[in-house]
Amino acid sequence: MPVALADRAVLVTGAGGFLGRHVVAALRAAGCRRIVEPRQKEFDLTLEADVERLFAAARPDVVLHLAACVGGIEFNRRCPGEIFYRNVMLNTLVMEHARRAGVARFVGIGSVCAYPEHTPVPFREAELWNGYPEPTNGAYGLAKRAMLAQGQAYRAQYGFDAIHLLLMNLYGPGDNFDPATSHVVPALIRRFLEAAEAGAPEVVVWGDGLATREFLYVEDAARGILLAAERYDSSEPVNLGAGFEIAIRELAGLIAELTGFRGAVTFDASRPSGQRRRMADVSRARREVGFEARVGFREGLARTIEWYRRERRGASR
Repeated sequence: MPVALADRAVLVTGAGGFLGRHVVAALRAAGCRRIVEPRQKEFDLTLEADVERLFAAARPDVVLHLAACVGGIEFNRRCPGEIFYRNVMLNTLVMEHARRAGVARFVGIGSVCAYPEHTPVPFREAELWNGYPEPTNGAYGLAKRAMLAQGQAYRAQYGFDAIHLLLMNLYGPGDNFDPATSHVVPALIRRFLEAAEAGAPEVVVWGDGLATREFLYVEDAARGILLAAERYDSSEPVNLGAGFEIAIRELAGLIAELTGFRGAVTFDASRPSGQRRRMADVSRARREVGFEARVGFREGLARTIEWYRRERRGASR
């Protein structure tokens, strides 16, 4: 059944994160007046006592479960055990207590990282279980698959209204630019801006540059999550993406141009590139949710770079 978010109490886990801040802003713009935004310092969602306390206090009608332990390739390589444990625990506990609390709809945020390493392009939702994820994303991807399986099991046994959205790589204003944990777009923006300002002759990019990725602007993602929360009611997962792919080599060249870097861009093929190709089939989202991305990639990158420039100027004052 359709769910009107403006009339409901909505719990947003991960509300203080990159995606969460944009989802909360979209909820407010949609007229939602009862938004619960827990913070990790108050509620550790890997601890059952904290999750139980959160639901007792919030009494939500809808849960948008965005919270995750996530990072780029290097973080995935260093901390696979932490990534797996924290994601499995927080996903499992939040959904279980949402069920116990009688939540009307649970929206689980999955990831493109859950797809098998050799999934045919474009990625179709039916391919999700046909192999192991790309190894550098394995722990994270399997934890996300477990959340999907939990939601399907709960729907089958309890009639629990859980849906699962598979988000492509996100980027945009407010992204994580920490070099230890950032994903490829903010990592490259930071490196090229710093290199341009320093007059560096070269920027070295990890991998051979031939891997492709699909990127979804964060404001589009937030809009898609709200549309799905209101309109979608099925156990089958849904891809939320922009429906295009770009090689890392092209991405680096575009970011170099937009940041004003004029030096050489070289690629270190001895470093990992991750999954070779990523691009989603977004026809289910278009057909059943009414979602299509609106922000073009070049425009989204320009907005993100300008936001980061302003943040850096503000931090230096």
